Amino acid sequence: MAIWSKLFTLGRAGAHEAGAAVVDANALRILDQEIRDADKAQGKARDDLAGLVARRRILETEVESFRAQAAKYEASARIAVEKGNMDLARQVAQRIADLEQDIALKSPQVEDMRAAEEQIHTAVAQTDRKIEQLRREVEVVKVNESVQKAQASVASGSMGAGNKLGSAADSLARIRERQAIRGERIKAAGELEDRRTGADLDEKLRLAGIGPGQSSADDVLARLTAPKTPELGQTLQIGQRDDSKDS
Repeated sequence: MAIWSKLFTLGRAGAHEAGAAVVDANALRILDQEIRDADKAQGKARDDLAGLVARRRILETEVESFRAQAAKYEASARIAVEKGNMDLARQVAQRIADLEQDIALKSPQVEDMRAAEEQIHTAVAQTDRKIEQLRREVEVVKVNESVQKAQASVASGSMGAGNKLGSAADSLARIRERQAIRGERIKAAGELEDRRTGADLDEKLRLAGIGPGQSSADDVLARLTAPKTPELGQTLQIGQRDDSKDS
């Protein structure tokens, strides 16, 4: 029995959680419907108030009519007394007494109805203000809900964009690594080819200033400042000129 009781309790808890989840998911719709229900109830209250005002006004008119009749009959009763017609005066007096009883009975009802009108009118006005305030608060909540949904969407999109950027950066790094490896391979292949053909040794000699066709600025300057040595043909011609002068 204890197990079944716990299972039943678990079922009730699950139903409560499911119901609460449904309520939370539809909170704004429920709130809108509750406001509509309150507006409907306010409409009925206004109708009831209007009916109460109408009945009170009818009763007031009736009381005023009784008072007017009583005043008229009082004047008639005085005339009957002055003329000595006491039977007629008594009948009129009875009518006046009946009217005064009606006035005494219905006047408090008019006052009670007027007080009820004031109370209902105050309650309706207060409820109207509360409904209007609630409606404004609901609008604020709706705006906040929209803003938060937009922010959540932007945040989700930013996270997705951040993940995509991170993935792109990783891809770029891998591409650069492959290019660097490829460049080193090409460089190594060129060095091996230079060693095979001796081009690397020639390059070292060139950098050292050794080898055919290599000259430095100092070499050129020394050549320009050195005394010029005559060639063989020029030497013979100079000797012949000297012999002819002696003879």
